[in-house]
Amino acid sequence: MQIGFNLNLEQTQKLVMTPGLCQAINVLQLTSLELSTFIEKQLEENPLLELREEEVEEGEYSSRDKPGRKEKEEKQDNGFNWEEYFEEYVPGGRNNQVNNQESWLGRQDNSYEKFLSKAPTLCDHLLSQLNLTQCCHKDRLIGEYLIGNIDSKGYLRVSLTEAAEQLHVDSSEVARILTLIQSFDPVGVGARDLQECLLIQIEQLNIKNELVNKLIRNHLTDLARGRMNNIAHKLGVTIQEVQEAADLLKTLDPKPGRNFTNTNDTCYIVPDVVLEKVGGEYVILINDVDVPRIRINSAYRSALSKDKHADANTRRFVESKLNAAVWLLRSIEQRRMTLHKVASCLVGLQREFLEHGIKYLKPLNLKTVADIVGVHESTVSRATSNKYIQTPRGVFEMKCFFSTGLNNTAGTMTSAGSIKKILQEIIANEDKKHPLNDQKIVDQLRQKGIEISRRTVAKYRDELGIPSILKRKRY
Repeated sequence: MQIGFNLNLEQTQKLVMTPGLCQAINVLQLTSLELSTFIEKQLEENPLLELREEEVEEGEYSSRDKPGRKEKEEKQDNGFNWEEYFEEYVPGGRNNQVNNQESWLGRQDNSYEKFLSKAPTLCDHLLSQLNLTQCCHKDRLIGEYLIGNIDSKGYLRVSLTEAAEQLHVDSSEVARILTLIQSFDPVGVGARDLQECLLIQIEQLNIKNELVNKLIRNHLTDLARGRMNNIAHKLGVTIQEVQEAADLLKTLDPKPGRNFTNTNDTCYIVPDVVLEKVGGEYVILINDVDVPRIRINSAYRSALSKDKHADANTRRFVESKLNAAVWLLRSIEQRRMTLHKVASCLVGLQREFLEHGIKYLKPLNLKTVADIVGVHESTVSRATSNKYIQTPRGVFEMKCFFSTGLNNTAGTMTSAGSIKKILQEIIANEDKKHPLNDQKIVDQLRQKGIEISRRTVAKYRDELGIPSILKRKRY
C-alpha cells in the first residue's frame, strides 16, 4: 500500500450558524415580556438603537412660543412655581377650597380608598391578629418567630425544641404561643401535620362527631386509599356511617393557608397572540403593544455616510453596531411574521375546536404545520414554545393545539384531548353506587368508535385526576 499526501477540492453545502442567525432563533422563541426585556438590554448596549417616540402635534410646539410663557417662567424659582403651590396645597388657597367643595359633594376622585394595594400574605394576616392580642413583648417575639416559620400552606415548619433553642426560652412558652396562633384565622393554621390541622378545625368549628375524630386520629391512610370496608370492620360501624363521616371530613381544608397570595405567584398571563371573531371570521393580532418600538439612530447613520475620513477603529465600531441593529430589527419583524403565519395555520386547522370546544380538537403534529407554513419543524416548535393565545373560548397555550390521536372505526383519528373530554363525561354520568371500571369504560368508548386500550384509559384517568373505582364508589 502506497501512503502519500493528496490535495483535493470538494464543494459541499452546510449550514453555518452566524451570530445573526443565532439571534433570530433566540428572538423567535421569546415571549412578549421576554422580548421587551431583551430589547431594553439591546438599547443599553447598542448606541445606534433608539426608541421610536410618538409624533408631537404642531399645536404643542406652537404653545411653547406663546408671549406669556417667558413671563410665567420668570415667576418660577429654580423651576418651581410657588404661586401654584400656595394655591393648591396651602389651606385657604383657591384650588384647595374647590377641592373641599367637591369632597362635600362626594366627588373624591383622588381619595386613598381608590388606590389598589397588594393583597395581604398569610404572614401579614397572622401578624395583624397577633398585634391585636394582649401579650407581652417576649410573647410577641416568640409569636413573630413562629409565624415566620409557617409555610404558604399554613403548616409550621420548625419544631418547638428548635424554636426554644433559637429564642433561648422554655419549650412550654413556645407551646403556649403556638396554641394562641392556632386559634387565629384561617382555621387550622399553625399545625405541624395534617392530623393536627384537621383536629384543630373540628374543635374550632364545634363538630361533635366521635367517628370523624377516630378517622382523623387512626384511619387517614385507609381513608385516602378508599378502604371503607376495613375501617367499618375495625370500628364496628356500617359502611354508610363511615361514608357520611368521610363526606364531613372532606369539607375541612387540608391547606388552610392556600387562599392567601404569595409573592412568587404568577398572577396573570400576557397572551402573545389575540384571536378575535369579527363577522364570522377570525382575525389574528400579534400582541406586541408593550414591546418597545425601536429604530436606528439617523445621526450615527448620516455621520457614517458623510465622514469618509473617520478613524478606522471608530468606523469599524459604528459599522458593527449598525449591522447588529439591522439584524435585530429584521429578527423582530421575522418573529412577528412567523408567529402570525403559525397562528393562522393553527386557527385554520382547529377551527372546529374554537367553534364547539375541546371534544372537536383534531390530532395535529409539528410536521403538518411546518409543511403548510413552509418552515422547519424546529421553527414551529420555537414559535409556539411558552406562548399563549387568547381566543373567544379562553386563553390557551399554543402547544395545546398539537395533540396526539388514536384510530377510530371510521378510519380517521381522534385526538387525546377529545378522548379525555368524553372520558370525563362518561365518569360524570356513571352510577356512583356501581362505578365503571377501566374495562367497561373501554367498551363504552369502543361503542363510540374509539379504539383504545385499558392501560391508556388508566393513563388518561390519572392525568385528569380521576380516582380509581374503589375511591369513586358510594355506599
